[in-house]
Amino acid sequence: MKISILDQAPVAAGRSAGDALREAALLAQAGDKLGYERYWLAEHHDLNGLACSAPEAMLGYLGAQTSRIRLGAGAILLPYYRPYKVAETFNLLAALLPGRIDLGIARSPGGPAESSMALSDNFLERVWKLPEAFEELLHFLDGDFPADHAYAKTVAAPTPDIPPEPWVLGTSVKSAKLAAEQGTAYAFGHFMQADNAAEARETYFRHFRPRPERRREEPYFLLAVSAFCADTADRALELSLSAYAWRLQAAAGERGEGLPSVAEARRALDGQDEREIHARIRQSSAVGDPEEVKAKLLGLQTDYGADELMLISYAHDFADRVRSYELIAGVLNGASGRS
Repeated sequence: MKISILDQAPVAAGRSAGDALREAALLAQAGDKLGYERYWLAEHHDLNGLACSAPEAMLGYLGAQTSRIRLGAGAILLPYYRPYKVAETFNLLAALLPGRIDLGIARSPGGPAESSMALSDNFLERVWKLPEAFEELLHFLDGDFPADHAYAKTVAAPTPDIPPEPWVLGTSVKSAKLAAEQGTAYAFGHFMQADNAAEARETYFRHFRPRPERRREEPYFLLAVSAFCADTADRALELSLSAYAWRLQAAAGERGEGLPSVAEARRALDGQDEREIHARIRQSSAVGDPEEVKAKLLGLQTDYGADELMLISYAHDFADRVRSYELIAGVLNGASGRS
């Protein structure tokens, strides 16, 4: 099974954004050693506890500290930017790191309304025009504008030997159809919205148009899921309390101090039945010991016909996050050894 890493650069309570970004590099290095297919870093704006507002600024840094793993943005929020600048940036990265750069795009705001206004005067209008902007971006990446187009002679320099691989990321039928019509790979955020994953996948495969000129003749479906593994199921559930409490805090509009420790999470959840909380965690995530997580992930791959699974693991202590990815790689693909 192909497995990959999705990182949102979480800031643990008591630590800094700089710590989170340095840990992102360490996680990419661990994924490189453990045989993960790719490592993607997400873009967020003014969301408390998430450190990365510019994944493109991190990718060269990550590339200098890894040797094999593909690196990408998961995702660039295209409505904020002009396609030409995005193409230039990722062509430069692809020239530095040949055959290792992915360019995922999405339409979500990635933060509060005030941040969207600060980034763009017309974000909502650009959301509606995302299909046109994405097609323009692809033309810049491939250098294949029609001869009569205004940008026919405009090059998104530098021109890499191996262009970045374009992806559409989303949680809707609309995003699935966009990927299909443009003949790109598609990543569905199951960890964000599981309800319409099957419909989105079916839409993607049904509408897929082979685009060999854009390097993809067949559909490719990635499922991004929440997964956390520890040496025992009890330990995995205990460590998962941090992310559970953090999500509740965010849903309530509280800024908090970042991803809480287990002790802090228990204080925040005081009065709630921990067994019920564990049941909710298991329902939304692949959580447990290695064999439990393996069974859940294989089940998700089978249920959705996924070509690849991308895993997001949260824990307050960075060592527990790395251990989770290590155990999962070991049980699925035979990777071993601490990174």
